[in-house]
Amino acid sequence: MTDLVRINELTRYFEIGGGKRVHAVDKVSFAIGEREIVGLVGESGSGKSTLGKTMLGLHDKTSGTVTYRGETLPAHYSSKDFQRFARKMQMIFQDPYSSLNPRMTVGEIITEGLLLHGLATASAARDKAAHWLERVGLHADHMSRYPHEFSGGQRQRIGIARALILEPEFVVCDEPISALDVSVQAQVVNLLNELKQSLGLTMLFIAHDLSMVRYVSDRMAVMYLGSLVEIGPVNDVYFNPLHPYTQILIASNPEPDPNTERARLSTPITGEIPSPVNVPEGCRFASRCPKVMDVCRQKTPQLQNVDGRFVACHLY
Repeated sequence: MTDLVRINELTRYFEIGGGKRVHAVDKVSFAIGEREIVGLVGESGSGKSTLGKTMLGLHDKTSGTVTYRGETLPAHYSSKDFQRFARKMQMIFQDPYSSLNPRMTVGEIITEGLLLHGLATASAARDKAAHWLERVGLHADHMSRYPHEFSGGQRQRIGIARALILEPEFVVCDEPISALDVSVQAQVVNLLNELKQSLGLTMLFIAHDLSMVRYVSDRMAVMYLGSLVEIGPVNDVYFNPLHPYTQILIASNPEPDPNTERARLSTPITGEIPSPVNVPEGCRFASRCPKVMDVCRQKTPQLQNVDGRFVACHLY
């Protein structure tokens, strides 16, 4: 499989004054192949959304590289850089309520990117927007309406149309269902899955719901405190997790099959998550890990190939 996007030691710190900084994303490396979906999971605050935004240039990189079709993206986007890459790399945001401008009509929201990049006349842009509204399950006559007139699920469909009307190759889905009712979540995920198949999209799918990630993804990546701890084929990671954090994370996820549920690990995560400002030496999970060894507190584990997946743990 040919890599579409590759990140190498991608790092994003946020300065907070007093010489301190938040280690939001710290030296993360992996690649996403063409037409592949990588699901990214982890606790809140693990750096998932920041990673996705940094990959797209919505946050400046502190260090590391992002490569798209073999071309290294600039550390700081100029307006010219933005026009070059934004068409091919788009984001579907988490909150359908705050990500749509309430002062713009749906038609204006969806056509804004086309007009900004000079990809269509106003008339052609409206025709294309009407097509995309129909494609995501809405109606062309919704063009003149405003975001507050729609439900959360409908707003997320508008956000999907806004991102995909530019015909991107790579899409970061930043928890696109977490703000929606459970009854609507499956509808939106099924829509994304259908569009992925029909358009040949490549995706980074960020989510809390591990079962949903398993359903849509080819591979699963697990983050903890800004670092990648495990990545591999989705069924391998889901049914046979190797990193202790992944094991506990998946064990805590509700499972409808009672036989699978009984077979799960029952060890809870103990202790408090370390501060991303004062990151501990060694393994970042050591203070909470039930399998911790002395070396874990002294040496940072690197990702190692273990039976076709990569795990950052001194147990392997």
